[in-house]
Amino acid sequence: MLISTAHAQTAGAAADPTGGFSGILMMGLMLVVMYFLMIRPQMKRAKEHKALLDALAKGDEVMTNGGVAGTVTEVRDAFVKVEISSGVEILVQKSAVGAVLPKGTLKSA
Repeated sequence: MLISTAHAQTAGAAADPTGGFSGILMMGLMLVVMYFLMIRPQMKRAKEHKALLDALAKGDEVMTNGGVAGTVTEVRDAFVKVEISSGVEILVQKSAVGAVLPKGTLKSA
C-alpha cells in the first residue's frame, strides 16, 4: 500500500553507443592524473630517502623522525649508532633517520 508499483521502461529508447567509451576514457584520465599527482612524487621521495640512507657515514649529523639530533658514530646494515650527547649513544634503525644536517649544525646549538 505504501510502495507504488514499479513499471519497467519501454523498449523504445535506444542506448547511447558512446556512453560506455566516455566513461572508460574518464576513468583512464583520472588514473593518469592520480599517477602524476600522488604516486610519482611519493616514489621520488622514497628513492631520495633510500639514497640518503645509503650515503650515511660516520661523522654525519642527523635528525631522526622522532626529533632526536646527533652525530653518527657507527653505521651497520640496518642500524645506526647516534651520539646525542657526550658519551651517550643510542641505536636507531636506519629508516628512522629523517634528514642529514649540514656539518656544524649541532656544534653551535
